[in-house]
Amino acid sequence: MLDQLEFSGELWLSPGSGGWTFITLPQDCADQIRFYTGSRKGRAWGMIKVKASIGSSTWDTTIWPDKASGSFLLPVKAAVRRAQKISAGDKTEVILRLLAPPGF
Repeated sequence: MLDQLEFSGELWLSPGSGGWTFITLPQDCADQIRFYTGSRKGRAWGMIKVKASIGSSTWDTTIWPDKASGSFLLPVKAAVRRAQKISAGDKTEVILRLLAPPGF
């Protein structure tokens, strides 16, 4: 398992339908993840399984590759946002660990 990555990021609301809320990973974190995982093209749209923590909330999810930023997007579900009293526009600290081994 990848050692944990710790970073801060701003929550933002997707303009599309459904109202997804994301944090874009910093580029250095994305680079570390790519180095560890290698190429993921053709596998589940490039999604990577992770365990994320914000404050006292921890959940399993997937990070999504984002062509616009060249990084990954971390979806932050409503239950976490409510529990941590955060919303779009707020900056928060995140701890992230990869769950899938290399070459999955």
